[in-house]
Amino acid sequence: MTNVMAGLPIVLIDLLNIYEWIIVIWALLTWLPGASQSKLGLWLGKLVNPLLSFFDRFIPPIFGISFSPIFAFLLIGLIKKLVLMVF
Repeated sequence: MTNVMAGLPIVLIDLLNIYEWIIVIWALLTWLPGASQSKLGLWLGKLVNPLLSFFDRFIPPIFGISFSPIFAFLLIGLIKKLVLMVF
């Protein structure tokens, strides 16, 4: 049981790191014409839109630029710190 609890924060932080990279890739795809409408772009959009749309409700895009990925990174960083503090 202790081995599982010792590895849990590592797994959680790794999953959060992967999710950050998914957000980065999706954000880059939105800058390329038609790339966000590809199969990869749609699949990544399904993964990141629930979190990013939460921030878009409070902070709308300014001049067509969405700042929701920045706030998503801040939230994920806060979650990482909380995971490290708890475990």
